[in-house]
Amino acid sequence: MFYSNISIAEKYDYLDDKFKAAYRWLRETDIKDLPAGAYPILGDKVVANVQEYTTDAKENHFFESHKKYFDIQYMVSGEEMFGICKVDGLKLRESREEKDLYFYEEPVSSGEVYLQEGDMAVVAPEDAHKPRCSAGKPMAVKKVVIKVAVD
Repeated sequence: MFYSNISIAEKYDYLDDKFKAAYRWLRETDIKDLPAGAYPILGDKVVANVQEYTTDAKENHFFESHKKYFDIQYMVSGEEMFGICKVDGLKLRESREEKDLYFYEEPVSSGEVYLQEGDMAVVAPEDAHKPRCSAGKPMAVKKVVIKVAVD
């Protein structure tokens, strides 16, 4: 999946070497047997973070964004509703600059993508996203979030 606005569609090369390394790692790694944790792919420029959690109500989560990294959110097992909207116009709720993590107040309108095993969403710095939301009922999920450096 690729989500963007035409005004920034050519700003980033979603097939440059960093992204190709991330996609190759997802295809070639036996992720189901990997424990939760961080796995460098290209030093600190591309890092896979294996996560395990249980989804819950979207009201328990906030939209977030990152300025220094893209997210490639890949579902290993389970399913979730993944919120998406533009950062532009959102009201900042909390900033954790040291972690490159910015949380926002709930927007008036946003979209959702249903992610199942094998699905992924590529999220740019201009996009806010709301992961970990249940798709109907809480469910155990294993996911990889690959951080791809902007520069």
